[in-house]
Amino acid sequence: MTILGITGGIGSGKSTVSQIFSMCGIPVYIADTESKRLVATSPVIREKLIKLFGEELFAGEVLNKPLLASHIFNDKEKLETVNAIIHPEVEKDFKEWVIAHKEYNIVAHEAAILFESGFNRFVDKVVMVYTPLEMKIERTQKRDNATRDKVMERIQNQMPDEKKAELSDFVIVNDGTKSLIEQVLNTLQQLST
Repeated sequence: MTILGITGGIGSGKSTVSQIFSMCGIPVYIADTESKRLVATSPVIREKLIKLFGEELFAGEVLNKPLLASHIFNDKEKLETVNAIIHPEVEKDFKEWVIAHKEYNIVAHEAAILFESGFNRFVDKVVMVYTPLEMKIERTQKRDNATRDKVMERIQNQMPDEKKAELSDFVIVNDGTKSLIEQVLNTLQQLST
């Protein structure tokens, strides 16, 4: 089995590329979705977050996301602490997911912070989705109803695209000039040889 990492900055089109891989029969583990599920359901994560930030972080069973964001926004140390709580649970969940999908020749793991989180050590090959900066800003502003400054803050908190591209085995360009489907099929063909 080949485990493929799919990464790219905010607004790059990772989700679209992941959907194309999925349509090609490749199961895709979406780290962002699964980490949110785990934060909402894992007693281990819940207990550690409450210990760190207090009971008010959860209203009943529901995480108070704005409160968590206010604690970790602009506090790199707290963000790293929260990641150190969540990432081991995501890692365990991903490993179980891979075992549950062992009949597939290729599976994929989509994560915006694949390299930053160290999850690249669990994949065999990495596909990076590249989109020019202005396109990423425009897409993210539209999708998240965010200001340009807010989008730029988020972009600056991620590894630069150039560095991600250097560390990746494949780069899919999502700028509207090349077919994404064709690029995904070419990637799958190269993985099969």
